[in-house]
Amino acid sequence: MHDESARAARLLDAQAKAAELFAEVEGRGLIAAGQGEQAVSNSIRDLAGEMFGVKRFWHKRIVRSGPHTLHPYQDNPPDRTIEADDIVFADFGPLFEEWEADFGRTYVLGEDPVKHRLRADLPRVFAAGRRYFESHPQVTGAEMFAEVRRLTAEAGWEFGGRHSGHLVGEFPHEKIDGNRIEYYLTPGSDQPMRRTDRAGRRCHWILEIHLVDRERGFGGFYEELLDL
Repeated sequence: MHDESARAARLLDAQAKAAELFAEVEGRGLIAAGQGEQAVSNSIRDLAGEMFGVKRFWHKRIVRSGPHTLHPYQDNPPDRTIEADDIVFADFGPLFEEWEADFGRTYVLGEDPVKHRLRADLPRVFAAGRRYFESHPQVTGAEMFAEVRRLTAEAGWEFGGRHSGHLVGEFPHEKIDGNRIEYYLTPGSDQPMRRTDRAGRRCHWILEIHLVDRERGFGGFYEELLDL
């Protein structure tokens, strides 16, 4: 039998450390105009090692700025220098003692009111998605994705990703589970999200919110645990 309360506690602890890491990133001003995206990513990587001894990340580290914030996770745009009025997001998957965190936040460097509105809408759409999940016990991954897209449109944006989340747990869930559609919140993912995995463990989920304004050429990103 799996100790599900202990598993949940470890996932929440990993997320709390990721949140602390990102707060320190902001406090130290690591995301700044004139810095390259890759240089900022490396600085965050080094800070994770300094603060928590993190040596590995279970997915590629992402720092994207300006027009690069339109790109979904799967893309690999070239390095770019962050500019004074940019919107920037970071998406990191640090491993804390073999437990996966997946955490994304967005930062606005200038005073552009539309960028600030987008950044403010990210946690609001996330919270509305979580309320939907909590009130629909049999929700599937496909239904969750459809609701996130509806909430995104309601807020006046376009959704920028091919999915709106995925399983998370003990490393390496991505390697074990591959690209099977039922492990993502995406069209065609028709199994109930509240289920157990192939090892009999309760499934835990990350919810990703990627809002974009294609006309103005920018977007923002926000993610963390959905069900805990």
